[in-house]
Amino acid sequence: MNVERNSDTQAPENHPYVGMWVTADGYIRHNLLANGRYDEARGTRESAYRGRYVVRGDHIDYWDDTGFTADGTFIDGVLHHAGMILYRQK
Repeated sequence: MNVERNSDTQAPENHPYVGMWVTADGYIRHNLLANGRYDEARGTRESAYRGRYVVRGDHIDYWDDTGFTADGTFIDGVLHHAGMILYRQK
């Protein structure tokens, strides 16, 4: 994977945001993998979306394998993404 790096970009395997993020109702589950990939489940549909991601500071950019892009922002330990709010699953 060719990941753009700058002083604000941290390698995914070392990033504190790696792990599972879920909506309050548990319907959307974002797994930010340590290899720079993500896997999103929706309801009973596992792996509904997959792709790569890059975190720069508190901003995350997604590139889905089907071609669309998205982004989000981490604010006070909460991920705000595409109108959704996701919380870190412990």
